[in-house]
Amino acid sequence: MTGADDIRPPSMLPAFLTLFTSTGTLICCALPALLVSIGAGAVMAGLVEAVPQITWIGKHKTAVFALAGILLVISGAWQWHARSLPCPVDKAQAAACARARQVSWIVWGLSVALYATGFFFAFLAASIFY
Repeated sequence: MTGADDIRPPSMLPAFLTLFTSTGTLICCALPALLVSIGAGAVMAGLVEAVPQITWIGKHKTAVFALAGILLVISGAWQWHARSLPCPVDKAQAAACARARQVSWIVWGLSVALYATGFFFAFLAASIFY
């Protein structure tokens, strides 16, 4: 059977995966820099004690940023491709489809902003300020 029931709105999964990986870039680099710069080094030490994986992420920041960057590019390409896919004819489903696309772009844009912030603190801030 083919028809309007076969048309699905684009998945928001790629956008949320990039948000997850971009947040990882903040955890490895921006959060420690922020905590130390505001004089909360003890908080950072306690955080590392509670979640020792933060140091692993920091040690492998190049791989973390590479993976996050690749996922951002793939997700952006998917978003771009999905922008022209058809939505259902039913008004309620069409509105839900349009809303899903809008939310996906917002989440993707937030992911790019988080990635850029983490990239700045991981690779650029140290060379600028030290």
